[in-house]
Amino acid sequence: MPVHHLFLALAAALPWFSPAAAEPRWGGARDALVVIDVQRCFLPGGSLAVTGGDQVVPVINRLAPRFENVVITQDWHPPGHVSFASSHPGRQVHQQVPMPYGPQTLWPDHCVQGTAEAELTPDLKLAHARLIVRKGLRRDTDSYSALLEADSRTPTGLHGWLANMGIRRLVLVGLATDYCVLATALDARCLGYAVAVVEEATRGINVNGSLARAWDQMQRACVERLSVEALDAPPR
Repeated sequence: MPVHHLFLALAAALPWFSPAAAEPRWGGARDALVVIDVQRCFLPGGSLAVTGGDQVVPVINRLAPRFENVVITQDWHPPGHVSFASSHPGRQVHQQVPMPYGPQTLWPDHCVQGTAEAELTPDLKLAHARLIVRKGLRRDTDSYSALLEADSRTPTGLHGWLANMGIRRLVLVGLATDYCVLATALDARCLGYAVAVVEEATRGINVNGSLARAWDQMQRACVERLSVEALDAPPR
C-alpha cells in the first residue's frame, strides 16, 4: 500500500484526526480559505469549461469576508504542457498517457501562462487574499493539487507558507471538485491538515463518474463535506 494511502486509512480510523473533533467553527486565525482555479478557462465559454462553474463565484464572494487567510490558486501551464492532448499526436481529450509519475489525463490546451484565459475571473471579490499559488508550471509535470505536483514529491510552496502562518485547517472551494479540489484535499490530509469542502462552492467535470468517486474518496479521507448553512451556524 502506498504510504499516503496508508496514512489516509489511519486517519479515517482515528477520531482525533477528524475536523469534527477539533474546533467547530471555521474562519479563525488557524484557518484558510483556499480558492482553487476559478479562472476564465474553466468558466462557461472557456477552453475547459466546467458546467455551472460560474455559479461558484457568488458563493465564494459570500464566504471570503469571514476568512482572514485567503489563498488563491491558478493553473499556469507553459505552451506544449504535458497535460494537453495537442502535445501527444494521435491522442484525444480525456485519454490517458503514461508518465513517470503515473497516468496523465489529457485535456484541451488551457490556462496557458500569460493568456487572458488563464486570468482569474474578475467577478471574484478577493482583494484581501494573502497569497496566489501558480501550479503546473513545469512542462513535463502536471499539478492538480495546490500543495504537491503530480509526482507527489515536488512542493508548490503552499505548505511552507501555511506552516509559517500557523494554519492547520483548510476550507476548499473552486474548480473542479473531482480533479484539483480532490487532489488538494487528499494531499492536505496527508500533510496533517483538517479539511472541509463547501459543496455549493464547487463544481465537477464528472468524466465517467469521477464526481461521485471524488466525494467518496474525500469522505474516506475524513474530509468534511460542508454546506454554506453549516458555515453560517453559530459555534456549538
